[in-house]
Amino acid sequence: MKKLLAILSLIFFSQFPSMGQIEKGSLYINPQSGRDDNSGEKGSPLQSLYEAGRRINVAKGNGAMTIFLSEGIYALDTTVRFQPENWKFTKDARLTIRAEILPDDPNWDHGKMPVFISTMAFNNIPDDKLGGASNGIQIETSHVTIQGLRMLGSPVHERPEEGMVIRNYPIIREGRDLDDLRVTQCLFLGDIHAAPNHLPVLASGQGVVVDHCVFYGVKDAVVFWHSDRPSERSEMHHNLIVNIYGAAVWSWSLAEDFKYYNNVVTQAEAFWILNKDEKSSFNLENSLVVGYNHLVNNGGGPANLGETSDPTKLKSGKNVIFQREGSLEIVKDPTSKYYLHLKPGSLGSELGAGLFYKK
Repeated sequence: MKKLLAILSLIFFSQFPSMGQIEKGSLYINPQSGRDDNSGEKGSPLQSLYEAGRRINVAKGNGAMTIFLSEGIYALDTTVRFQPENWKFTKDARLTIRAEILPDDPNWDHGKMPVFISTMAFNNIPDDKLGGASNGIQIETSHVTIQGLRMLGSPVHERPEEGMVIRNYPIIREGRDLDDLRVTQCLFLGDIHAAPNHLPVLASGQGVVVDHCVFYGVKDAVVFWHSDRPSERSEMHHNLIVNIYGAAVWSWSLAEDFKYYNNVVTQAEAFWILNKDEKSSFNLENSLVVGYNHLVNNGGGPANLGETSDPTKLKSGKNVIFQREGSLEIVKDPTSKYYLHLKPGSLGSELGAGLFYKK
């Protein structure tokens, strides 16, 4: 009888491989050639990130897992939530969601980046009076890296009437007790008229690091949201933030050990939004802010940028420049490696802000 059950089980899982185990700690996704009933191995890729998330959420065990995303368009018609109940990640054995080809690879170009766009409905959140929001990739586990993705907004009218703000959150973590989320080498693009990207990275908890990313045309870049205690070990470094109609940094939950260095911000409505209580101060190093209307505010939210705050809460270390007027030279040639980056040799380019670890 046991032998018969074993044979039946083998037949079942061979017919429905999506119900089986994740092989060798990795899953491959190709939105064009993949199928969600494939094994997920390199030669038999899945089609959707949603299916990869489903498999990880039901897996049992521990150890690193890596999801490799091929180039192509990933239309998210529902939230992709990573919340494994029976799999443990650690700092050294992480969950990594990454492009198959990364910006420093020799054969990389902008066309190799996996492209994400939200096509889902905007659901009304309980007690939300602003019109609703959508979450793209939702991380509800610790020790996660997201790397090398190109993330667009949502083709929706963001402000359909007075008092309403329709919000798209491409990467979000709500767990206040979670730790260790790194977002790196990602390109976040938005257009206020065609595809608003309301807030690319909204993260609660501890250890949130955003580095070597480009934010272009979005509303707000990064919000350090809620946590059970002030968020320690969080960082922003080597990011380029251009032409935003909100604020670059919202430090609502940050502890004063926050590290901010080698970032460039230009053409921003606001630079920094403090928590309403204005208790914390932050140190900045090796950074440039050129062209802004508000330097430091406090409070605020989806509908507004709060009120003018105390600029001495930002403590400038070495090589920090604030220049209210002006702009920087951005490469607009889409065939260039440095597309949407600072022009090599121009002001600010020496800081290394952008997608590349290697200059």
